Formats: sequence, C-alpha cells, structure tokens
Amino acid sequence: MGSTGTVLRELRGAQKSAKGVSLYSRYVNRPAGRVLAAGAYRAGLTPNQVTLVSALFTYAALAAVALVEPSWTLALLVYAALAIGFAFDSADGQLARLTGRGGPDGEWLDHVVDCGKLVLVHTAVLISFYRFGELPSDAWLLLPLGFQLAAVVTFCAGLLREHLGKAAAAGAPAVSTTAPVSRVRAVGLLPADYGVFCLVFLLLGVPGAFRAGYAVLAVVHTLFLAAFLTKWFRELRALRPG
Repeated sequence: MGSTGTVLRELRGAQKSAKGVSLYSRYVNRPAGRVLAAGAYRAGLTPNQVTLVSALFTYAALAAVALVEPSWTLALLVYAALAIGFAFDSADGQLARLTGRGGPDGEWLDHVVDCGKLVLVHTAVLISFYRFGELPSDAWLLLPLGFQLAAVVTFCAGLLREHLGKAAAAGAPAVSTTAPVSRVRAVGLLPADYGVFCLVFLLLGVPGAFRAGYAVLAVVHTLFLAAFLTKWFRELRALRPG
C-alpha cells in the first residue's frame, strides 16, 4: 500500500471526464472526494463501504432537517454533513476505479442511495415546513412536492438516457467523443449541481430566506428539467435505427 501522496497521484489519473460536469463538481467535490478516497484506500475500505458512509452523513443531515427546529447551528451542521456526504459520493467511484473493485453491485448501490437522497431531501423540507415553517400559506407545502418531482424525473430520465443510449449504440460504428470541455457549459450547469443546491441549507437559520432560496432553486431545476428532457429525447430519437 503506497503513501497517501502516491495514492492521490494515482487517483488523479482515475478521474471521469470533465465533460458535462459543473465547476463545483470539477473543482470542489471531485478534489474533496479524491482526498477521502485516498483515506478510504489507506483504511482498507471498499467502494461499497464508502457509499454507505456517504449515505450515513446525508441521511443523518436530512433527518435533522425534518426533526430539529431550524437555527444557525442546525444550518451549519446540515450543510457540513450534506457536503461531506456528497464528497464521499464522489470518493466511492474514484476508489472503485483505483482498485478495480467496482462492479454492477456497486453502481446499483450508488444509484439507490442517490435516489433515496433525492426523495428524502425534499420530504425533509416538507416536514420542516409543516412543523416549524409558520408558512404564509399552506400552498407552500406543495413546493417541496413539485421540487421532488422535478428532481426524481431528472434523475431517472438521465439514467434511462445513458442506458438506452448505450444499448442503441451497441454494435454501431464507433463515433469520436473527444469534443473539448466547455467552460461555459460548466458554469451554466452550476444551478443544477447538487453541491450548489446544498448551499441553500445554510439559510435554515432564517426560515423566510430559506423558503425564498429553495423556491428559486425549484424554479431553476424545473427549467433545467424541461431543457434536459428535450435534449435527451432528441438524442435518443437520433439513435433510432433506419
């Protein structure tokens, strides 16, 4: 087992492509995940164990949102736990590529944890609104449900686009995909990045500000959903044989 510095250098060579990745994931979450993956490697953890550590941080934070009255202390603790959980979510894949111990079971577990996270984060906000929100109107309770719908549909549609695209392309002539990484696109994707979304929980100490920030993100994510669905549908239609 090499030194931490050696492991970090090897991990830098085991990164996914930066194409289609926001600046936050590229310059914040992936480097943080690389450090955590190196620590996990030195500790002898498996990629699946790292995935479960990610789930522990994330789900504990979401339980706190639902059960604890909002405050600045809660805001800081929740954000820290969500950010650490997201970094571990990057670390599991990096560790799998480094060790060659990845497989369908690990990919499945990672997606299950991610799907649960998307459902629970908005459920936790809904419960917090109901228990502690002192809402101007009960209509605000519909906001987390709408945000949850947009998030889950985006997640599921993206997975289907990836897998159906691979199936349709199987056996087809290879096509070069070496297009340069677009910095403009990386900036444009920031509002849709989960790590950027987590920042809104820093506003939990001021319920009105949190509601406003959460509502803005809900609108932005809904607009991204419409754009993604249009793009993915066109891409899949272009793969139709004949």
